[in-house]
Amino acid sequence: MILCANPLSQYLSHKDAIDKAISRVLNKGWYILGEEVKAFEEEFAGYIGVKYGIGVGSGTEALHLALVACGIGPGDEVITVSHTAVATVAAIKLAGANPIYVDIDPVFYTLNPNKLEAAISANTKAIIPVHLYGHPADMNPILQIATNHDLFIIEDCAQSHGAMYNDRKAGSFGDMACFSFYPTKNLGAIGDGGMVVTNNLELATKVKLLREYGWAERYVSSIAGWNSRLDEIQAAILRMKLRYLDSDNEKRLRIAEIYNKELSSMKIYLPQKRKHSSHVYHLYIIRSKYRDELQNYLKNNGIAALVHYPIPVHLQPAYNKVGKNVKLHETEQAAHEVLSLPMYPELKETDVLLITNVIKKFILSTVPPIK
Repeated sequence: MILCANPLSQYLSHKDAIDKAISRVLNKGWYILGEEVKAFEEEFAGYIGVKYGIGVGSGTEALHLALVACGIGPGDEVITVSHTAVATVAAIKLAGANPIYVDIDPVFYTLNPNKLEAAISANTKAIIPVHLYGHPADMNPILQIATNHDLFIIEDCAQSHGAMYNDRKAGSFGDMACFSFYPTKNLGAIGDGGMVVTNNLELATKVKLLREYGWAERYVSSIAGWNSRLDEIQAAILRMKLRYLDSDNEKRLRIAEIYNKELSSMKIYLPQKRKHSSHVYHLYIIRSKYRDELQNYLKNNGIAALVHYPIPVHLQPAYNKVGKNVKLHETEQAAHEVLSLPMYPELKETDVLLITNVIKKFILSTVPPIK
């Protein structure tokens, strides 16, 4: 079976260095919030191009703590998209706020700035644009609208490590940005992990307090906080893998180029790239009205293609009574048609060609000609 993502292959490709990083931590005997976390926070913040990084337990917690640090809580509204991992909305609810959904751009699957103004109310406090699939949201108009209405911007960068927008990295635009280091991410740990990055010292200090019980000094809680800490082993692994992030993203790009070349004449929609942006292909998304049939055909031929995401958040049982009733036509249409093809740096070219040949066979035998 060709997997859609393969974190084991990532480990094996860096096995010696990862094993040494783990051993280094084990032999130091300091396992929580030590030298490795501090160094990784500085190195990753520098990579993104911001001043401060605060390592936390997961990408979801990064969003949650960022919202709380901005003073967002019960009665407040946070605008985001429904076409995203449920973690984006779960974090808003963890903060006690209400998610307000806007539709996506149908080409890039990110928040449509043209739909933003209509969603703003007197209770709106923040916008969370999601840089989905490895492609940045259209930040310039989003930032302008946020400035006009004095709203916080918290970037959801869980899928965009290393992506660029107007010569700056995703995560360097908002008041804060939040990253996940889940094992399948472009920069993935061997376990959970996340980080909040920012240029704002006051917000950075607040998140640092919130991640560990509100402790300004040990055992003394100056504010109410949580337990959301990036551990030393994961930080050591991530420090090592950060050195390879750009080269691994280049491997993803080369795989995407093969997909693009082989599938360009087929009757399916391929990923697009916004002008002045780069795509790091956390996921390689195609789109077809015959998505379910194609997914089954691939599965029967030993290829695991997944759907990100089959049910928009606003239609899920836990969240379908949350937020205002809005029309999200593009979101719901995409949920019926998108399909993620296998994508990870270690994926072999022969396997990519096998995948594209199977897709071609399906389309030529199943999809009727376009009239």
